Amino acid sequence: YADLYGNLYDPFNGKKDLKNGEIKFIGDAQKRIEEDYLRVLRYIRFFLNYSKKSHNTEIVKIIKQNLEGFSKISNERLLDEFKKLVKSNGFLKLTKDKFCYEIINLIFPQFKNLSIFKNLNSYAKEKINNLDFIFLISLMVVDGTDNVDYFIYKFNLSKKDKKRILFLNIFFSKKINSKTFSSKNLQKIFYINGKQLLLDLLYFQIFRSKKVDKKLLEMIEFFKNKEIPLFPLKAITLMTEYNIPEGKELGVKLKKIEDRWIENNFEISKSEIQKIIKS
Repeated sequence: YADLYGNLYDPFNGKKDLKNGEIKFIGDAQKRIEEDYLRVLRYIRFFLNYSKKSHNTEIVKIIKQNLEGFSKISNERLLDEFKKLVKSNGFLKLTKDKFCYEIINLIFPQFKNLSIFKNLNSYAKEKINNLDFIFLISLMVVDGTDNVDYFIYKFNLSKKDKKRILFLNIFFSKKINSKTFSSKNLQKIFYINGKQLLLDLLYFQIFRSKKVDKKLLEMIEFFKNKEIPLFPLKAITLMTEYNIPEGKELGVKLKKIEDRWIENNFEISKSEIQKIIKS
């Protein structure tokens, strides 16, 4: 503790422990954990960020004996506390510490891909602190199965966050081929799904790869400052210039024109429009 004048008050010899890199619970560890089971996650965060010593065997035993207490913690508080760990400087040490890694896997069984952080490529290690929590969570839960659905249900994410994770799960459940990350296909995804989902997609592919694809890095830079193209044709134009009445036919023609416009890299001539209208 410190007062307004910077005087240090240290009733638990915390300064000494900081210097020695020793992480302790204040007083009785069993009581402290029972008061708030989230202190287990805080212990892991502090240990990975500051510890210079091995885990105390008694603390390891007490933590393992109290894991059932997490069923009493709201999912919102649980995820919020985990976020502090993920955004801390010590997060990448998690997969290298056997005990911490085991405990996180037991508390969050949905994080099936947690091991992805064991061997990140150089670019991923450099950029990890620049990317938001939901993206990093997606790396842990997206596996092309219903694991994502269960995670979203359990932790009650916002609609926006759900959309991001579900998009990645659906995308990577399909077969990836040479055309998947072509400029033309990415342009299409950009127009239909928006900038955020496209960037998530590019970063996801980079983070899960052993080697960094420079073309993907170029695509990230290209789309970062790019505006989504605006479809130049409106329904009223078809109604007035081409005498198409309001109704189902109008919607079908407009959709066909838009699809052709997308396939032509967001360009379409009047002759192509007329051909679609007459078909």
